[in-house]
Amino acid sequence: MIRRQTLDGHSYEFGSLVELMAKATPRRSGDELAGCAARSEQERAAAQWALADVSLDCFLTEMVVPYETDEVTRLIVDEQDRTAFSALSGLTVGGFRDWLLEAAARREGSALLGSIAPGLLPEMVAAVSKIMRNQDLIAVAKACRVQAGFRTTMGLSGRLATRLQPNHPTDDLRGIAAEILDGLLLGAGDAVVGINPAGDSPQACADLSVMMDEIRRSYEIPMQSCVLTHVSTTIGLIEAGVPVDLVFQSIGGTEGTNKSFGVDIAMLEEGWAAGRSLHRGTVGDNVMYFETGQGSSLSAGAHLGTDGHPVDEQTLEARSYGLARHFEPLLLNTVVGFIGPEYLYDGKQIIRAGLEDHFCGKLLGVPMGVDVCFTNHAQADFDDMDTLLTLLAAAGVNYVITAPGGDDVMLGYQSLSYHDANVMRNVLGLRCAPEFEQWLIGQGIADAAGRVHGLDLASSSLRELVGTGAR
Repeated sequence: MIRRQTLDGHSYEFGSLVELMAKATPRRSGDELAGCAARSEQERAAAQWALADVSLDCFLTEMVVPYETDEVTRLIVDEQDRTAFSALSGLTVGGFRDWLLEAAARREGSALLGSIAPGLLPEMVAAVSKIMRNQDLIAVAKACRVQAGFRTTMGLSGRLATRLQPNHPTDDLRGIAAEILDGLLLGAGDAVVGINPAGDSPQACADLSVMMDEIRRSYEIPMQSCVLTHVSTTIGLIEAGVPVDLVFQSIGGTEGTNKSFGVDIAMLEEGWAAGRSLHRGTVGDNVMYFETGQGSSLSAGAHLGTDGHPVDEQTLEARSYGLARHFEPLLLNTVVGFIGPEYLYDGKQIIRAGLEDHFCGKLLGVPMGVDVCFTNHAQADFDDMDTLLTLLAAAGVNYVITAPGGDDVMLGYQSLSYHDANVMRNVLGLRCAPEFEQWLIGQGIADAAGRVHGLDLASSSLRELVGTGAR
């Protein structure tokens, strides 16, 4: 359906919903690379104006990515809860924005927003985010509470969890154990202790899983661990009797993107079933961990939608959350600045994308985290990341990723440090996941209010952790 909008005496025409969504997106380098971005700020404003007048019902009939050729679309559309959507049927995208802001301001806003989540298509959520200010994204996301649990409970109000990321360039067990000790002493790891293995050897992945499980059991730590290897490798580890907590996979918003990762929905279903069959959780049975990122579909050449038109990267990112929702994950995080400046050029674009991703994921009912990060060739720095971290913490992000010194020496990019998360906890009055916090208090790492002391007051037995990898 062609849509037209006049602005300052100039008429703009948008030939499809795909084109309109792309041109309404705040500026980012990936859409310019794909050739679907607005050609001027005036055209972008006209597209946003026109998009605000589109009925949410249109997204039920105008598919951004065809139903017939894409299994992600089929999953999302077939699982939509039409009863939950009925409360919004007939609203325009602009009207939906007003509804969200009003709901977020109400005392019962969290329950109200949670009730509509099963009825929302990712394209609806992406569309409304495009006409919202950063402040709007923060206000609504803050009101969305999405809880999940395994050995710790994620998503509780007033909590900020962290992934402890002890990556090592050679997967050296002793080096990784030292990094884990460093993180635990600074209160990190309540979301997950998650390792990106340097290689793809199943034996190396098994060794890492066994080591982390030994640490957990030896020190009775309420935590979950994960080796971020391909889901098929994890299935093999489970079949071999390796102690696996979470099942990881990178996913994207189209069938073609997932094929580039070597997965499809059936394989993800198999991994989900394998993880749940172990019954290793204590406070819940959410076993899946997904990572996503704006630009992954374009990077895979799998970003084309209806009639072969390129779909903007932020809409495709939101679709990956619609896929993840099906698997009831414990964790999902966007690696917002990791893919590179080809897709998010500078700090301004990374900050905006991080807030969009968090908002879209939470509104769709996904327990959302963010890797607040940038690559060394992006036009960004740690001041930009401090800004994004502060905004996300204010917006109620479930967790963030932390690495020793904020520098991942294996993956070669800049993330957050353990100290950064503690600054946010102290400044904004946030705390660790409750189960993990009690362990920190018991070990003397944190005081009764959950504030982390670190090395000085930690129990001496924890220092033995550094020798774990040598055994």
